Amino acid sequence: MITVTRINNTQLVINADWIETVESTPDTVITLTNGKKYVVTETVEEIVDRVIKYKQKTFILNRTINTNSENVDK
Repeated sequence: MITVTRINNTQLVINADWIETVESTPDTVITLTNGKKYVVTETVEEIVDRVIKYKQKTFILNRTINTNSENVDK
């Protein structure tokens, strides 16, 4: 999940796994896989960076959980 800011300065949390496209039109528009669109104040680059950080965190957490589970089962 990533936090973004709508044009009216309210924050919104979006499931990063559901992002299909991020466009600069010149406003940044995030389109989800269900077709829903959000116009946000962040740049495309900021959104990409947040998604990368989110994916890195989930990968590390998944590796930690799987490693701990393997040790417990032995």
